Amino acid sequence: MNRIKEILEEKGIKQTWLAEKLGKSYNMVNGYVQNRQQPRLQILFEIAEILEVKPQDLLKDKE
Repeated sequence: MNRIKEILEEKGIKQTWLAEKLGKSYNMVNGYVQNRQQPRLQILFEIAEILEVKPQDLLKDKE
């Protein structure tokens, strides 16, 4: 499970902006945000860098 959605909301960032920065489609980023799919580790690190957070801040335990 990831906290990408929470971090985006906290920072007031849109999924479309993140998709553009990552060079990924909106649908792919939306899948990450909705936890329908999980990003590969490399992508997770890229997302953390773009959002200026630690990679571990993007992760949470399964509920």
